[in-house]
Amino acid sequence: MIKYQSVFTDHWSRIRPSLKRPTHFEHTHIQYPIPNLMPTTLHLLLTALLLPLLIPQALWVWWRTPRLPEAGGPTAGRVAGRGEPLSLLLLGESTAAGVGAATQLQALSGQTATALVRLTGRPVAWRTMGRNGATARTVYYRQLPPLAGRTAEVVVIALGVNDTTRLHSRARWLTDLGQVIEGLRQQLGPVPVVLTGIPPLGRFPALPQPLRYLVGRRAEVLDQAAAQLADSLSEVVHLPVQVRDEQDFAADGYHPGPQGYAAWGQQVAEAIGRFFPTE
Repeated sequence: MIKYQSVFTDHWSRIRPSLKRPTHFEHTHIQYPIPNLMPTTLHLLLTALLLPLLIPQALWVWWRTPRLPEAGGPTAGRVAGRGEPLSLLLLGESTAAGVGAATQLQALSGQTATALVRLTGRPVAWRTMGRNGATARTVYYRQLPPLAGRTAEVVVIALGVNDTTRLHSRARWLTDLGQVIEGLRQQLGPVPVVLTGIPPLGRFPALPQPLRYLVGRRAEVLDQAAAQLADSLSEVVHLPVQVRDEQDFAADGYHPGPQGYAAWGQQVAEAIGRFFPTE
């Protein structure tokens, strides 16, 4: 059973004045059942033993990794097709913002829209609200309020990397992610949602071992929790992220490049197609 109670009532005072809270949009603290996904004893032991090495490695990665900008160009557009346009909305972190691609058309938003047109034949009107550095909680506070008065037929959520690297607990991750889905449906109605999985951090070239392994394991735990959450909700599909090889990455070895976004966009479009079958 889902319980609701008001929390974080002071957070709205810290949001930019331009992001006004709609009067009908209320923050709810949703308590979802937490699956039994305790990390293995070996994982905890390794983390404790390697902590003196992990901290310098993390600082080294932060120092040497190029800071790529969000994709350029308009954050909304339309890909031509036939018939009634399908409206697509993307929310989330740096991948939803297109970091690693030069333009939004080469990023997840544009690639997904283009693949959807190929799949359905319908024109696609797309918009992305993604922001670099976003977590599930900041998406709730900063990306959902501006949706008041907008419409969308399907929503894609790309989240989890920042929640992983900031060591957010499974309980916080599930609560925050559940609030994002609940909140966007308060704004847009019962729209179908494609929840993209957390990318496999254990395969990111920018991360050295053993940091790569341990962060990768953490991402797997949170992603399994997200998949179980999606299974418990109506019209929510969890889509695991697949990484083929290093050519899918941008120059920073951390974000997808255009090739990676093209493959990912195709997978997302196929997931969306489950909600809009063609005759």
